[in-house]
Amino acid sequence: MKESHFQEPYNDLMGDIIKKHAEEGGMDNLPGKGKPLSQDYFSGDTLQHFQRIAKDAGYKPHWLNLQQEIREDVLLLADCYEADITVDLEERLEEINKKVTKYNRSCPRPMQKGPVSLETIKNVLAKRGESL
Repeated sequence: MKESHFQEPYNDLMGDIIKKHAEEGGMDNLPGKGKPLSQDYFSGDTLQHFQRIAKDAGYKPHWLNLQQEIREDVLLLADCYEADITVDLEERLEEINKKVTKYNRSCPRPMQKGPVSLETIKNVLAKRGESL
């Protein structure tokens, strides 16, 4: 028996959504419509184009938001430690380290961070003392 060479049709979900949006008139009032693109969009690679357009549109990658959350959590924990509030210290460090793991999975490799420990909290407090 011969193998079937039947191939399922290609399903372009995003293309379909964009096409439907355009048909409904959603692309009619876009800023810059009908104007030539700047020469900046023709230089560099595709990733650079995406990053530039995303930045211009105000998009912030998830890992940057996560980085800010981790920073705020560490500073809050340092404040608690400085005030001698050590209840649930290990659990809070564990929660922060879960965020660090999630962050490391989504950020560029050179920006990955190590786990947060009590030593990290003490270093934050020491740096704070130096800047005062």
